[in-house]
Amino acid sequence: MGLITMGLSTLAALATLTFTIATAAEAPAVKVSNTSKGPTLVDAKGMTLYIFDKDTDGKSACNGPCATSWPPLKAESDAKPGNGYTVVKRGDGSSQWAYKGKPLYTWTKDSKPGDITGDGFLNGAWHAAQP
Repeated sequence: MGLITMGLSTLAALATLTFTIATAAEAPAVKVSNTSKGPTLVDAKGMTLYIFDKDTDGKSACNGPCATSWPPLKAESDAKPGNGYTVVKRGDGSSQWAYKGKPLYTWTKDSKPGDITGDGFLNGAWHAAQP
């Protein structure tokens, strides 16, 4: 009887671990990298992520030509929030990742990982996103 109980406990632990791994995989592919601004959020390619002062909590103000220069960090329609990351709906109906309520963007003028040329742009309205 003890062996069966131990086997069931092991199966329960594995099921929990699998659920935890699956849940963690749902978060965006964002990492922290050191830049000249200190620890900075970057996308899967290592490109700096930015936040915009004109965004309101959970809503993007960067649309149209703005979103062409500052591409939103896209989220799949079935993306699940977690670890401080949430999903916001954009004006065009697409989804975008946000960190602590602030929508995340890349900057087309950053040419390589580690660039932070968008920090301070537009009279200081754009900032490298920091954890």
